[in-house]
Amino acid sequence: MTGDVVLVTGASGAIGPAVVESLIGSGYSVRTLTRRPPGQSFSQSVDAHVGDIADPGRVSAAMAGASAVVHLAARLHFSGPESRDIEAYRRANVQGTAHVVGAATVARVRRLVFASTIAVYGSSLASTVNETSPVRPDTPYAATKFEAEEIVRAARREDDVPLGVVLRFAAVYGSRLKGNYRSLVRGLARHRFVPVGDGQSKRTLIHDHDVGRAILRVLEAPAAGGRTFNVTDGSMHTTDDIVAAICAALGRPVPRWRVPTGLAFAGTMVLDELYRLKGGGAGTLSDRLKRYVENVAVDGSAIQRELGFVPEYGLEQGWQRVIEEMRASGELT
Repeated sequence: MTGDVVLVTGASGAIGPAVVESLIGSGYSVRTLTRRPPGQSFSQSVDAHVGDIADPGRVSAAMAGASAVVHLAARLHFSGPESRDIEAYRRANVQGTAHVVGAATVARVRRLVFASTIAVYGSSLASTVNETSPVRPDTPYAATKFEAEEIVRAARREDDVPLGVVLRFAAVYGSRLKGNYRSLVRGLARHRFVPVGDGQSKRTLIHDHDVGRAILRVLEAPAAGGRTFNVTDGSMHTTDDIVAAICAALGRPVPRWRVPTGLAFAGTMVLDELYRLKGGGAGTLSDRLKRYVENVAVDGSAIQRELGFVPEYGLEQGWQRVIEEMRASGELT
């Protein structure tokens, strides 16, 4: 399929540029569909379309002539009240995906890659899970991503071959990512972060450039059709491992002190309540702390074993690249 046109929805989001870069580097012609003009995010070789996946007409226009589509566009996880608006999530993640799948079917696209999330397994996992484990989505984001997965898995080409591949990505990190990991980097860079708990909460991660590599692999692997794969860097990490890797990349010592989990939760609850009383709405510190201490470990070996996907970045190398890119952009000094 190299040389064919690949449509990337949500290409201007946090992981989109890395995916576009991987596709172009492998010889694909890339078309993007974004809600706003992408500006300088992509090279001039990209055929940029502006439109929302909520608009079937815009989706169909962007899809015309494409051989494959990488569907990244989604309403992502938010903290606070926004995270509980199930209908807003359903419009973007379920209805939007239905529009993309419908347009891909009409356009006779050969492969659709859907970016999903390991959040469909639930939070605070008691053990390591794999693709055969039951799903227990416990947020509107996770629930609607799983609904969208079902739409993708049910889709067929006109020759009755499965159209889609679902990739459940572990926590993605990179220099463009927002949220908890960016806050963690900034806190460590400024000596303003103190680890919470024993530091042994389990995590699985994937570097944003390895997201692009995994997508390339399933675009080019006929056996991937109709499958669902977890995508990780191949290792389990603790929160202490992650903090140590970031500190090494920053050239900073690992923090010596810790805050007990119970004390940290009590403090965040007080701060969230003070924020609410001052008219700021529901606070988000407790939610962010919960995500920091929970166990979320998944087995990503199937895509490596069955399709030959080999991640390029381990934890240390991945965070080294993130810090280098953040410094090059002026975000870190």
